[in-house]
Amino acid sequence: MPKIGLEIHGYINTKEKLFCKCKCEHGMKFFKPNTNICPICTGQPGSKPMLPNSEAITKIIQIALILNCNINEKLVWQRKHYNWPDLPKGYQNTISGAYAIPVGIRGSFEKIKIREVHIEEDPAAWNPETGEIDYNRSGSPLVEIVTEPDFKSSEEVIQWIKKLILTLSYIKAIDKNSGIKIDVNISIPEDKGERVEIKNLNSLKNIVAAIEYETHRQRKEHQKIQETRMYDEKKLITIRMRTKEQAEDYRFISDPDLPVIKITKTRIDNLKSSLPETPEKKLEKLIKKHKIDSKTAEVLVKNLEIVEFFEKIVEKIPSRLAVPWVTVELLRFLNYNKKTIDSPDIEINPEHFIELLKLIEDKKITELKAKEILNKFYPKSFSPLKEAEKQGKISSSDKIEKFAKQVIKNNAKAVSDFKQGQQNALNFLIGQLMTLSNKRADFKISKIILEKLIFDDAQKFRK
Repeated sequence: MPKIGLEIHGYINTKEKLFCKCKCEHGMKFFKPNTNICPICTGQPGSKPMLPNSEAITKIIQIALILNCNINEKLVWQRKHYNWPDLPKGYQNTISGAYAIPVGIRGSFEKIKIREVHIEEDPAAWNPETGEIDYNRSGSPLVEIVTEPDFKSSEEVIQWIKKLILTLSYIKAIDKNSGIKIDVNISIPEDKGERVEIKNLNSLKNIVAAIEYETHRQRKEHQKIQETRMYDEKKLITIRMRTKEQAEDYRFISDPDLPVIKITKTRIDNLKSSLPETPEKKLEKLIKKHKIDSKTAEVLVKNLEIVEFFEKIVEKIPSRLAVPWVTVELLRFLNYNKKTIDSPDIEINPEHFIELLKLIEDKKITELKAKEILNKFYPKSFSPLKEAEKQGKISSSDKIEKFAKQVIKNNAKAVSDFKQGQQNALNFLIGQLMTLSNKRADFKISKIILEKLIFDDAQKFRK
């Protein structure tokens, strides 16, 4: 049985880089190369780092806390030396390495032990084919989460990663537009095989394929040396890059240009108390408190902003009405406009949404009319009460009958099809009635009246 450990890397969600004031916009692919740069993040001679970004330090502590790590109260920056074109100053600043004390240690998440959580700066992007270097991402703050080799299969790995990504999204500490990269460490203990690291896997599909291939390869070849490999997704194999570096190869030393970071117990306690509920706790609350079925609850907890929005709605609206309007209609509305509920250029006030559902609940507007009003909530919602006064629900049988007679007169073929047993024809006729009434007619009453008029007419014809 293989032993599998992970090293997860992701961009910490900050506005500025780690040691300078340049913007962190590495996820924005449309930006031109080398536009968010300065002498510090390009490693110009004589440039010195600014004090570490306090926002990045706060978020790395939050990440470590949500993974149940012990937080070290004294953090020392290290220089990790290596010679690559993407690192012009010749070293990477990191709180990891042979002599480092990581931000968080000895944690646990979903029954997998966390060895450490630390922060480091990202190097630049080097294209070995052209020799070009883009420094836009150079100096961006990165988190690295290192697990113990507690996984036994690719399936375990994938399920764990999905839960990790969801949980980290709840503290908004990782830049969701940039994704994550994962290094996978694999060994076969029963063969006394050495550990192999597979670098830079960036999709769940590739993680599964790389683990399956590498496990098979090691069982066949009996790995004798530690090495670093890459996964070739075209050939579906792992390829040797180099023998595995040891800590001494990086010549770690403490950085004289950066101060020791002292984390007080008060700061740790404050950050811990401010952490949001985990997805698991949200799920349990939705099921037990609000009586939501498990499948719907799982849909809701996949997005923190959506589930928090739902919790505000369900305080004043019955869950039987709130659930379909949040999980279906609200998501339809957002998808149509290609937005998320936390997009900066859209504003949906929960109180306006509650008013809309109250109008449905009190039968003052139809659901079709409510959907039409919801569609107008882009880019900013408004109180639907005034619009409802102008376009309230029509429940009068006499008024609906007038619409129905007009629909029957204008759609003789659909009426004939319905008489012959085609149910879709009735749905078409109801749709025409809704259009004629500007979506104000009561759906149930409309259906009853249409059927009655058509069947009465059929009986007269038979006589």
